[in-house]
Amino acid sequence: MPKRSEEHLEARRQQILDGARRTFATYGYEGATVAKLEEEIGLSRGAIFNYYPSKYELFFALATAQQAEALEIWQEQGFEGLLRVIAEENPDWLGVYLEHARHLRTDPELRKRWKNRTPDEEQTARNHLTALQARGEIRDDVSPDAIGLFLGLMVDGVALQTSAGFPVDVDLVLGLIRDALAPRK
Repeated sequence: MPKRSEEHLEARRQQILDGARRTFATYGYEGATVAKLEEEIGLSRGAIFNYYPSKYELFFALATAQQAEALEIWQEQGFEGLLRVIAEENPDWLGVYLEHARHLRTDPELRKRWKNRTPDEEQTARNHLTALQARGEIRDDVSPDAIGLFLGLMVDGVALQTSAGFPVDVDLVLGLIRDALAPRK
């Protein structure tokens, strides 16, 4: 059997993730049967599960990729850019994002795995906030971890509102966040 190139393998992984995202967004985690995944992705279950050993591993890979993408957007476009992307996201997909939170709440092993999945991302976020503090762009009388928690709660709140179909006045929310994080004189 010929070896597949790394580019081919990565393209196949991306094909699977893209199709799975659409399927989960349409049907939710529980409703996204293997048959529906096969149909949307355009591959057999054997091909899909050759890359991801279970439906949940596929779901977990999507959640992990989403988290990494959010960190990248935040670093490149700032928190304003990230909040705007979240507010404009497909409400169905955000519902799946929130469904992942339910899995985290009800499965202690999964919660532990999620927390330990990317210590580098947490350190990257902490370093980014520390640099903003050092440049005087945000308040420095609160720890970077506390600010990260606050910003995470804001993202989750916007995601929840958007997924429920409620419009979010992003400019209003951003103004309140700027006020809360403004350097203290």
